[in-house]
Amino acid sequence: MSVCSPVGEDWATVGDDVDSGFAKYDITKDYAWNFNHAPEPGQLNPAPVAGEWAYCGETVESPLGIAAGPLLNGQWLLYYAALGFDILTYKTVRSRERASYGLPNLQPVTWGGGAVPEELDVTAQMSGSWAVSFGMPSKPPRFWQDDVTATRSRLNKGKFLSVSVVATPEDDWSIDEVATDFAQCARWAAGCGADGVEANFSCPNVSSVDGQLFLNPTDAGIVALKLREAIPDMPLLLKVGHIDNRETAHEFLEKVAPSADALVMVNGVSARVRRPSGELLFEGRCRGIAGDAIRETALEQLALFDGLIRQFGLDVSLVGVGGLGQAADVRACLDRGCEAVQFATAAMLNPGLGLAIRRDGF
Repeated sequence: MSVCSPVGEDWATVGDDVDSGFAKYDITKDYAWNFNHAPEPGQLNPAPVAGEWAYCGETVESPLGIAAGPLLNGQWLLYYAALGFDILTYKTVRSRERASYGLPNLQPVTWGGGAVPEELDVTAQMSGSWAVSFGMPSKPPRFWQDDVTATRSRLNKGKFLSVSVVATPEDDWSIDEVATDFAQCARWAAGCGADGVEANFSCPNVSSVDGQLFLNPTDAGIVALKLREAIPDMPLLLKVGHIDNRETAHEFLEKVAPSADALVMVNGVSARVRRPSGELLFEGRCRGIAGDAIRETALEQLALFDGLIRQFGLDVSLVGVGGLGQAADVRACLDRGCEAVQFATAAMLNPGLGLAIRRDGF
């Protein structure tokens, strides 16, 4: 993969009208730089959220969460925990080290929403949506295990720490071998103090089986069962990509609901990205599109799954993610059967988002 800089204006100026000087992920720098330059957690007093809230059966202070993407390591996680988010998912880890793709990792794109297009154009300024291209990098297992342990010890009561895990398959692996690798990561996460495990069944910019499980209900069921056997007494969540077909959604639910406590959706949509010249970025391969443009897609999928869960009496919860960016989106997800929400793009653009939602209510 070629290494190039993001197309756009000075990132430091983007979003300054919606937050009050909180440090942000710098998209002009690569994954490694941002990993090593996590902000210090502030001494803040987020407004309390009325009501009683639970996440996979565990008491939490609010239904406000941060998706795995922004939480590169424990320091990033503690930063967002201090900013009023109570459900935190440590960025996806593996059973072996893997480097990130090169720049651009977060390329602003233009799309007004609606039907998912095959191609999107880059944009000069961040307007709410971007193409995500990391490739699910991971530090070595010993590193992330120690980091999770240290991070959990610094979280207050009422915070829930999930660890996102994924398999790292070889080309000739069977689905059983993929499931075994998933399970190993889950056991490690449980052993280092995580409150739950979120298995990533969907990565729009990885074409191998580890990023496409949600599209194969039978294989997804096999992996989910292996994960449940590995962590029988711990909450298990599955991260799901874009499914708009009722039959596929129903089959997926039937296969994974016996093993999973909750489904987290929607983990982006796939599209190719092109420059003004017409040249395709990322060697012409699809990348995950996240941000404002996928909000309606996410809400429609949540409504679809909520209806199926209710119709067939399935014992699995929903967690909303994908394009969410304001208090009204929290209510929209709760109204569609979700027990919690996770923010990603919006919280990266405006780290003060959680404080504002807690202050204004939802």
